[in-house]
Amino acid sequence: MFFNLLAYIKKYLIYSILIAMVLGVVVGYFINDVSILKKAILPLTIMMVYPMMVTLKFSSLLQKGNIKLQVVTQLINFIVFPIIAFGIGIIFFKDSSALRLGLLLMSLLPTSGMTISWTVMSKGNVSEAIRMVVIGLLLGSLLIPVYITVLLGSEVDVPVLEIVYQILLVVIVPLVVAFLTQFLLRKKYGDEKFNKSIKPKFPLFSILGVVLIIFTIMTLKAKILVKDPTIILEMIIPLILFYGATFFIPLFIGKKFFNKEDAIALSNGTLVRNLSLAIVIIVSVFPGSSIAALMIAIAYVIQVQLAAFNSKISATIYN
Repeated sequence: MFFNLLAYIKKYLIYSILIAMVLGVVVGYFINDVSILKKAILPLTIMMVYPMMVTLKFSSLLQKGNIKLQVVTQLINFIVFPIIAFGIGIIFFKDSSALRLGLLLMSLLPTSGMTISWTVMSKGNVSEAIRMVVIGLLLGSLLIPVYITVLLGSEVDVPVLEIVYQILLVVIVPLVVAFLTQFLLRKKYGDEKFNKSIKPKFPLFSILGVVLIIFTIMTLKAKILVKDPTIILEMIIPLILFYGATFFIPLFIGKKFFNKEDAIALSNGTLVRNLSLAIVIIVSVFPGSSIAALMIAIAYVIQVQLAAFNSKISATIYN
């Protein structure tokens, strides 16, 4: 029954997210003090990250990879998109360093477990997608403090050690625990049962984590949103422009320089951003910029729809 509910949420994820947003606004508006929910964001993020990492094929990381594909992917993720995000932020959020910070964090946190899921559904190169997830998160961990210090250091306080700590807590620790979990489950039940019966259940918990994180953010920001609903309109256009770049730039490069499977991996390894980790960093490390968490919650709606659309057209667009 429980897993059927989770499967239903996954199948209708976009509607589940919209329902979570509406419920969050209602709950947050009518309940006076919801600040305690801030403490739920970190565990919910770990709940989302860890299950997807259990599904990783860790052995593929040791195999020889496509260096050209990985280099191009990371250049797009850590050079092209941060420049675009910074430019969009300057144009649309000139008077809000918080929203510029949120947009910059989104650009610097590529890939999530959904990168692999969408690549599988699109019949892309899954092994390279796994590498993109690991490499992207590790590079993001190193580059986030540098980028924020250089681009926004004069406007926001940058606690480098706190940023590194949060990333280690949300990325590295779950990765190690996921590796141990997979090892023990394979040892106890065997590869066949793990792959067929156990492994498919883990991503469902990640989907639930996404929905609960969005509900939490909308609850925390409900009063601000009800007081000034136009703030959503101010955020949507910059987000559409940013995601337009994450969709069309990899599409052009993939079609021109890579085969179909690699192009699909490139597309998903650059389109999907780690929005949950971005929210954790905003709320935990930059509490004065927490309005950006609302923008990132809205970004979930755009990202899911765009990733689903990208998956549907991948079969034909890269031929």
